[in-house]
Amino acid sequence: MIVVSGCGAGGEPTAQASGGAEPQAGVQTIVVGTCTAFPQVCFLDENGKLTGFDVELLRKIDERLPEYAFEFQTMDFGNLLLSLETNKIDLVAHVMEKNPEREQKYAFSSEPYAHWRNRIVVAKTNETIKTLDDLQGKKVLTSATSAEAQIVENYNKEHDAKIDIVYQSGQANDTVSQLVSGRVDATIAADFVVPVIDPTGKLKQVGEELTSDDVLYVLRKGDADSAKLSAAIDGAVKQLKEDGTLSDLSVEWLGSDVTADHAK
Repeated sequence: MIVVSGCGAGGEPTAQASGGAEPQAGVQTIVVGTCTAFPQVCFLDENGKLTGFDVELLRKIDERLPEYAFEFQTMDFGNLLLSLETNKIDLVAHVMEKNPEREQKYAFSSEPYAHWRNRIVVAKTNETIKTLDDLQGKKVLTSATSAEAQIVENYNKEHDAKIDIVYQSGQANDTVSQLVSGRVDATIAADFVVPVIDPTGKLKQVGEELTSDDVLYVLRKGDADSAKLSAAIDGAVKQLKEDGTLSDLSVEWLGSDVTADHAK
């Protein structure tokens, strides 16, 4: 995601269980990797409780899957996929988008739980940036390993003129101030993100959509248990779509319904 994708103090993992009771016999514990600094998606509330759209959705999914017990492990965004590879977690939940680079190494669930479009974001007063070409020689803020970073990195691979990529620290949530002050020129974000991080309207999205993506869960590739878990989660997400719970959670946490299937 946008630069707010980074989470977790100092990049050190911390565990937060999804429920109070120990799993019963025959119930498999699934360690879910997420973060704590993405407003409305995965963050700590005023009481220090892990909550947000991704977290509360997984709690609803957990209720529908008695064979599993989900336990949250919070960490820096940049450590999520590595922790999945090294078996420290079983599932990544951080509004992750599927792209060719990720598909080479990871498996994804099949039933999307959100959809959105990535566009360039600039300060509201900026009238000079509309396209990726306009970013040549400019500073673009993003998070390492994010799908948005991949857009800019791919552009740089394909063009002689380079975009100056500024990788944001996991704990820094100063995107608005960096753009408004001119320390950076732009970032790239999904359509719902701007009002979430910029409620006072100092930023705007510009230009055509750069990518249009399904949001899915990430699991280990070539792993039978992960495939079984993925199928179970897909079934639960379908149920939550059908009974309106998924839409309600999106409106509650993100301010709009970003869960409806987009046109292919």
